[in-house]
Amino acid sequence: MAFLNKLFSILIGSFLIAIGVNVFLVPSELLDGGTIGIGLVSHYVTGIQVGLVIIMVNTPIFIYSWFYNRSFFYNSLHGMLFSSFMIDLLYPLHSIGEQYHIPFVFAILGGITVGLGIGSMLWSNISVGGTDLLALMFARRRKLNPGMIIFIFDFMIVFTGSIIMSNGSLLLSCLAVICVGITTSLVSAVKQTE
Repeated sequence: MAFLNKLFSILIGSFLIAIGVNVFLVPSELLDGGTIGIGLVSHYVTGIQVGLVIIMVNTPIFIYSWFYNRSFFYNSLHGMLFSSFMIDLLYPLHSIGEQYHIPFVFAILGGITVGLGIGSMLWSNISVGGTDLLALMFARRRKLNPGMIIFIFDFMIVFTGSIIMSNGSLLLSCLAVICVGITTSLVSAVKQTE
């Protein structure tokens, strides 16, 4: 039963993340934090597939996690691979978002949808991997709040991406990241109260 629960979380979470990225973030050239944000910046600048970049950026992180934190490795590998695949598979959906392009609304809806996807994976102790592990390791070594370090990493990615992209919106991308964080936290809080 636990296997089916994890499988269901990966399928639903990956689908929601892919919808959030492709329907809402990509048409408005908005960013997210973490490896998804790095994938989005790379896509906007070079046209490379977002999911492929996520896998490339995650590879050294996952190699390191194999030695540092094996439970993170096992609980995140499938989530990262499948969500990356779904993001690239559902990329044609960005044309739907381009038809109804409202950047402010898309920042909120994209953040909520991605947050629901991440949160649904966290319900089964699965993540999409990435910079969260790096932030967690840094926070443990420096005895800092991991949530604050993740926020700083995400902000640096969004800020840097907004500088690189001439027509990217820093404020709307920050709004999307805030919506991702709040939604993920709310979904995780519901799980903790059960």
